Order: sequence, then structure tokens, then C-alpha cells
Amino acid sequence: MATFTKNHLSGSTDGKLIKVAATATPGTTIHTGPTNTSHFHELWLYAVNSDSTDRKLTIEFGGTSSPDDLIEQTITAESGLILVVPGFVVQGNASALVVKAFCATADVVMIGGYVNEIA
Repeated sequence: MATFTKNHLSGSTDGKLIKVAATATPGTTIHTGPTNTSHFHELWLYAVNSDSTDRKLTIEFGGTSSPDDLIEQTITAESGLILVVPGFVVQGNASALVVKAFCATADVVMIGGYVNEIA
């Protein structure tokens, strides 16, 4: 029987929001997936924009190819948490899928959320 464990994102310190410092590819690391091929990570990511101007956020979901790996969303200024990755599941592999993010302006968009680890 599979086990199901809720955990913080690997790029987070103790579950805190992750500041998106990168302004271009490669982005700030948000989460690194599992390396065991029988493990899965279900990712829930939320973004918040502390700036007074709307900002475009780009999520690099396992790579940098456009459009294959990119999720782009405008994060409204001072609007609270906005869902940007709604529970996408990644399967483990030897090279571990890495989720990164960048924004045109550094340190104004932050990402939080959690991972459901399924083994």
C-alpha cells in the first residue's frame, strides 16, 4: 500500500515562502522531485506579489524549452495567494525533475505551497 506524506517544498526553509530572485532562466529553485522511480510528488504552488505593479511569473517545470516546460502567469499586485500549479504530479527519475521560477523584477514575487509525497 502506498504512503502519502505532506511536506514543504525542497527550495523552502522550514515551509517559508521562496523569494523569486532570478530575473531570467535558469530560475530560482522551487522544488526538486524524487529520484526513486516508484515515488511521485504532487505539487501545489501559490504565488504572491508584494509589489504595487502586476508581474509576469514564469515557472520552469522540469526544463527551459518554450512552450513545453514553461507556465506563465501574471501575478496581480497585492492580491494575496494565487494558485499557479494545481497539483501536477511528477514521477521520480534518476535526474530528478527540478521546478524553477523567474520574474522580470527580483524579490517581489514569492512562491509557497507544499508537496504530497507518494511512495
